[in-house]
Amino acid sequence: MNTPINEAPRTMVDFLAQVSASLRGSDPAMIQDALFDSEEYLRAAIADNAALSESEVMAVVLEEYGTPKEVADNYRTTDATVQAAIKPTFAAPVSQKGFFSRIFGVFVDPYAYGSLFYMLLSLWTGIFYFTYVTVGASLSLSMIILIIGLPLLILFLGSVRVLSLVEGRIVETLLGVRMPRRPMMPLQRDGNGWIERIKNFFTDPRTWSTILYLLLMLPLGTAYFTIAITGLALGLACLLSPLAALFGEISVDGVSTNISHIQILGTEYHTAGWVMVPLVFLFGLAVLLALMHFARLVGRFHGSLAKNLLVKL
Repeated sequence: MNTPINEAPRTMVDFLAQVSASLRGSDPAMIQDALFDSEEYLRAAIADNAALSESEVMAVVLEEYGTPKEVADNYRTTDATVQAAIKPTFAAPVSQKGFFSRIFGVFVDPYAYGSLFYMLLSLWTGIFYFTYVTVGASLSLSMIILIIGLPLLILFLGSVRVLSLVEGRIVETLLGVRMPRRPMMPLQRDGNGWIERIKNFFTDPRTWSTILYLLLMLPLGTAYFTIAITGLALGLACLLSPLAALFGEISVDGVSTNISHIQILGTEYHTAGWVMVPLVFLFGLAVLLALMHFARLVGRFHGSLAKNLLVKL
């Protein structure tokens, strides 16, 4: 049984459990990072004081590293400071913006551009993740009857966690959602650390939710990419219609415009010459505006999806 949070921890597991309890309600990604860093420090302290019992080492740790509550408070403060430092400062809160700023301010929102880039990137990451998971799982399971099958399956599940960490860094960088910066590790309850961690590959729900996320990235990435590339092509081609009127036809990825017609993916629509130029221009602006707002919504949706499938316990 774990030591109550108001009592001095006697083992590493007690210490980590108290840190986790002190951080209850905080961002799950931050909790994962805090537990990983704390466990790493505690294991180093135990290794450096091999002549002492674990309870004696914990007493030294409490003096040098701090109590679990102090560690949790320090980590929470440091993380809030880092998040505030890396957050863009020129984007005012939505509640402080006027109507036109809420509508057109998306053009200066870095997270909208990050989400749009993520939509374009997600097709390629989705193809890689889906291929890796399907090939890795089928190869591991097909060879499970052989002696090499189980090590191959363990290696595959371990690599899935590495992919989870990589995807988390992409999500945090482009979508602005706090994701883990350390691997997910279980609390070690005995001396067989590697055995327990290998067992955890199979029993931790996050392993299977991560695999589900990696498989979902292909259909989601295909949808994101299709919407993004179509919106960009249509919006930019229409936005460049004044140039088409002056210099001839302008073509952007299957969408072309000139003074007399607009052609979209092979279908031609005739216009009324110069009269239609400002209308086509405004239509292109509206398309790009809608795309940027949609990209921002995608960023929020996908960030929440990644948080729930890759991080939360």
